[in-house]
Amino acid sequence: MKRKRQQAPGDLERVREFVNTFDLEQDTDELASPAELAAWMRERELAPSRLRPTRRDLAEAIELREALRAILLAHNGGEPPPAGASAVVDGAARRARLRLRFDEDGGATLVPEAGGIDGALGRLLTIVHGAITQGTWERLKACREHSCEWAFYDHTKNRSGAWCTMQVCGNRAKARAYRSRRAVAAA
Repeated sequence: MKRKRQQAPGDLERVREFVNTFDLEQDTDELASPAELAAWMRERELAPSRLRPTRRDLAEAIELREALRAILLAHNGGEPPPAGASAVVDGAARRARLRLRFDEDGGATLVPEAGGIDGALGRLLTIVHGAITQGTWERLKACREHSCEWAFYDHTKNRSGAWCTMQVCGNRAKARAYRSRRAVAAA
């Protein structure tokens, strides 16, 4: 299901798309093989056309994707991210050999020095870093509906968005709460 209103601003959309390569509701994974991972990275200009990831690269990409999802779920619940998720992200940053580079104008950018899939994943992490510094990172969330967990960008003024769509996941949660209250009242 396409959810256009959920898109993140600028390059942060690539991170949202990366997390959403696995659709929990449909049980489909766009990154089911190393070749699919390479194609996904090339299509988003995160890797060169000659990228040839291995099965291990694929496993590390999926591990990073799920760590990012765990962090996005924490954004939605107001809790700190799980320690394991942070360790996975740290490991990906180390493998990408992220380095701060200064330009002649006095600005600085974070760039991966690694090539291959490590560098491509590092480019995603540089986008995360940029979103943190811009204050947009915590607006990227994963749906609270445990059968969904779709990544979405919270465009609400007060940052209160909880579900990817109110029409589907929000209504499911409200219906469950209603049935629960009715069951308690009937008991």
